[in-house]
Amino acid sequence: MSIYLKLAKVQKELSCPKNQFNSFGKYNYRSCEDILEGLKNVLADLVVTITDDIVMIGDRIYVKATVTVTDGKESVSSSAFARESLTKKGMDDSQITGTASSYARKYALSGMFLIDDTKDADAADNSPQAPAALISLTQAGNLQSAMHMAGFPEADFCRKAGINKIIELEASRFNGAMKSLQSKMEKES
Repeated sequence: MSIYLKLAKVQKELSCPKNQFNSFGKYNYRSCEDILEGLKNVLADLVVTITDDIVMIGDRIYVKATVTVTDGKESVSSSAFARESLTKKGMDDSQITGTASSYARKYALSGMFLIDDTKDADAADNSPQAPAALISLTQAGNLQSAMHMAGFPEADFCRKAGINKIIELEASRFNGAMKSLQSKMEKES
């Protein structure tokens, strides 16, 4: 069985409810740890690894988390970015990096295992200092393809979204952007 069929099986079987509660924002959410715990029951002969890289984009520091799934012969990876906050009251620098790492890992895992977080608020208090999870490289490629097919220039998209590069789009805005581009394609066909 190919790695993709094995991964599809895990994606179908994975159950990862939002068992955490944020008392500040009054909402349920799932953490990176919750996803990893859910995976233990369905991975079979697959192995999951997660790595972090520190990346400078413009004048901001991002944590790039990469999830890799392998069966020992083949592997597939998914990445996501989260920006480090410049300051976060009550946190030292290592805690700020850890928070960004946790966000990035959660969204890389969500991308790999098709966990929909569109209605999921993050565990942070969502203050302006909280790191914003960014779209994955795969999602950026999907957006660029959709823009090309819709005849919508990337520069116009970035300007409208208030970003400099596609990879700077927040993950929470991805689905809306794709729907908008798909709607534009349907109108033109």
